[in-house]
Amino acid sequence: MAVCARLCGVGPARGCRRRGAAREQRRGNADSEPDTDTDPEEAGGGGVTEDDEAAERIEGGRPLPPSVEAGPAGRAPLSLLELPPELLVQIFGSLPGTDLPSLARVCTTFRRILSTDTIWRRRCREEYGVCENLRKLEITGVSCRDVYAKLLHRYRHILGLWQPDIGPYGGLLNVVVDGLFIIGWMYLPPHDPHVDDPMRFKPLFRIHLMERKCATVECMYGHKGPHNGHIQIVKKDEFSTKCNQTDHHRMSGGRQEEFRTWLREEWGRTLEDIFHEHMQELILMKFIYTSQYDNCLTYRRIYLPPSSPEDLIQPGLFKGTYGSHGLEIVMLSFHGKKAKGTKITGDPNIPAGQQTVEIDLAHPLQLPDIETLRDFSELSRIVLEVQEQVRREEQQREQRQEEQEHSQQAASQPASPLAGEGAEGEETAAGAEGTTQDKAPASQPFVLPTGVISRNEDYPRTCRVCFYGTGLIAGHGFTSPERTPGVFVLFDDDRFGFIWLELKSFSLYSRIKVSFQNAQAPSQEAFDEMLKNIQFLAT
Repeated sequence: MAVCARLCGVGPARGCRRRGAAREQRRGNADSEPDTDTDPEEAGGGGVTEDDEAAERIEGGRPLPPSVEAGPAGRAPLSLLELPPELLVQIFGSLPGTDLPSLARVCTTFRRILSTDTIWRRRCREEYGVCENLRKLEITGVSCRDVYAKLLHRYRHILGLWQPDIGPYGGLLNVVVDGLFIIGWMYLPPHDPHVDDPMRFKPLFRIHLMERKCATVECMYGHKGPHNGHIQIVKKDEFSTKCNQTDHHRMSGGRQEEFRTWLREEWGRTLEDIFHEHMQELILMKFIYTSQYDNCLTYRRIYLPPSSPEDLIQPGLFKGTYGSHGLEIVMLSFHGKKAKGTKITGDPNIPAGQQTVEIDLAHPLQLPDIETLRDFSELSRIVLEVQEQVRREEQQREQRQEEQEHSQQAASQPASPLAGEGAEGEETAAGAEGTTQDKAPASQPFVLPTGVISRNEDYPRTCRVCFYGTGLIAGHGFTSPERTPGVFVLFDDDRFGFIWLELKSFSLYSRIKVSFQNAQAPSQEAFDEMLKNIQFLAT
């Protein structure tokens, strides 16, 4: 009744117009009966010719007839029901599509106006970016309301970025509205070791309206074209896909032909071109493991990291080199004085979801001159000295916490000398960071020390700044994981590197320059929770 009162208009001396429908028959409102449907695909059911003609007048830019520009007796309209249908179409079209079902329940007049396709065409465009000429749908008998309610609105929860559950390998799926389709694109890194090349992508599934009844889900995996599939929204931020015709994934040449085709797509080469025996084993292992899923996968939502003006560079997704494992996707995010690199795709050693690198922004490194930098032992000495400093500071913080826990009058007692020493150490570290960055030139020469292996020799020869960091290493199957010291090297806004001291190897990372929609985290807390969840699942 409250909704009705707001829409129909209630004054001090006037009752509700719905209850006084008999008195309003002279204005043709006797058919204002309540409706109970709430689904967007039901809002606007039962088209009316005069409403469609009104919509056409709006689209064609024709002026409104003088007879509908004012209410009865030439006065201004006192309720929405007295407004001309053309104006109601404009008003309703500006409302969110999720509000229109409630509006359709008010009365049959509103319900009839909501059958105007102009309203739903606008909602498709403004809410989901559908820019196609939706009028062509009339040929197929599908209305814009069908597209909104049965396709866009129904599957809105799967739009955005997702990580498939493919064991240690993970992945990056982007579900988007593409014309009159919803398509799930799997993003793949470029072929190793070309880290600066653009991302590759292939469709895994698509959803579209074949007829007015319901949307059709099709599996796009394999080389035989679209075939029958199924999507189930398991729970919030999780859905699964299933192929109902896995025979479409098979090739006439059997598993050997499937492997050769997969190898060309995944690595851009043949097995004979890969001379490293360990690398051949890793590639074959990945093919056997991933092909068993047959596009029957569970996906979990991931967010892009929030950004802050204090961030060293813009956070986001990067592709990086990982030795024999090839290129992998890493998410760089900032957390105060720390930066984290989390794997979105992974390998049997460090699976997807694990934190591959951590950068200590409170401990910058001043690199020696270019000739001294070539000496690996000199770089190791600098890094290990900072590692020892970090270890001492952590011990001081732990000791302060223990003293505070055992102190009965911590709030009234002055800070202990040890606490002051620790605080001073932190201030010194923070001050050193600012001093180093202030004094450091815009760029300085950079070269990898002798003996450090890099998959990509075409790395930048100048850098902006370096920081102490740690990298995660482990045996096959993520056995005996440990964090080891290393050097984070910032080259520019879109590239950085990491020197793994213990492995004597170098990883180069390049930004993924794709504008992902529906991927922003609602808050920093939601992003941190997402990171925690994917790391928990990885372990």
